[in-house]
Amino acid sequence: MSARPVRVGVLGAASIAWRRVLPAMAACPDIDVVAVAARDMGRARRFADRFGGAAVAGYQSLLERPDIDAVYVPLPTALHHAWAARSLRAGKHVLVEKPMAGGADEARELVTLAERAGLVLRENFMFLHHPRHDAVESLLRSGRIGELRSLHAAFCIPPLPAEDIRYVPELGGGALLDAGVYPLRTAVRFLGRGLRVAGATLRTRAGDGLDLSGQVLLAADSGVQASLEFGFEHAYAARYALWGSRARLTTEHAFSPPADQRPALLLEEQGGIERLDLPAADQYLRCVADFASAVRTCGASGGGTAEADRRADAVTTLELVDRIRACALRVEVTG
Repeated sequence: MSARPVRVGVLGAASIAWRRVLPAMAACPDIDVVAVAARDMGRARRFADRFGGAAVAGYQSLLERPDIDAVYVPLPTALHHAWAARSLRAGKHVLVEKPMAGGADEARELVTLAERAGLVLRENFMFLHHPRHDAVESLLRSGRIGELRSLHAAFCIPPLPAEDIRYVPELGGGALLDAGVYPLRTAVRFLGRGLRVAGATLRTRAGDGLDLSGQVLLAADSGVQASLEFGFEHAYAARYALWGSRARLTTEHAFSPPADQRPALLLEEQGGIERLDLPAADQYLRCVADFASAVRTCGASGGGTAEADRRADAVTTLELVDRIRACALRVEVTG
């Protein structure tokens, strides 16, 4: 692709697009938002007025436009697979909100479509683009915390408004697919793909079985264990910790920090606690800029080894989701 900006079409006028992703795309010189499609033309026009491009009636109409290189899919989770697949079949590169599908089989189908077409397929896990996680990896590899023994991660938020789509099972709602994939992806990031589900519990809503919160215990082939917690029923927490034979490393606000927030790493050793302050970084802008770079440099392979690794991590995360669903002890709650 030439040096011109990547021409992006947006499928859906979602809150995450309005608050996070499209402001980042508007600030990225390598992206040009060409069109926004919605079922409601009023919403499409509102987005187009703010972020530029044309307002389009209907998602398929957007995919038929020849002036679009890539598609961003912020639709409800239950629609990710279908519209990502249609976008790939239309010859468009795809950035799809996390998780890319409702289960591992759907994710594998998307990966196959992308690889056959030589297209970029990215799952929009923005937190993975924050450099703090590279700093954590560097400390881990340097031996600063010793031999890794366990990983603890949590992403929990207070209850949502009753009308929120994350409470609608038919739209792919539930805490596991919305919040739980963050600690799961953190485990994959630091422990690799050889993870087994040793146990899981889900608190489910009486009547329809929607999962409101849960806990998961994973075991890596290396013997490292991961304890994860997620849900819609807690005071806010977004943290993870790596616990080794010499020290424990913790970071807070790990998944959606403001762009101007300077993250900190806390190292707890026998002799005391050391705080490592890191530079602020805009993970939203970094995420969309990296996607644009991948599209512009994409060859017939769809991006090479790095892209293949990203796709494999996405599939692994959804394999864990499938196993959790299969083995979890479900505790029904009312209210």
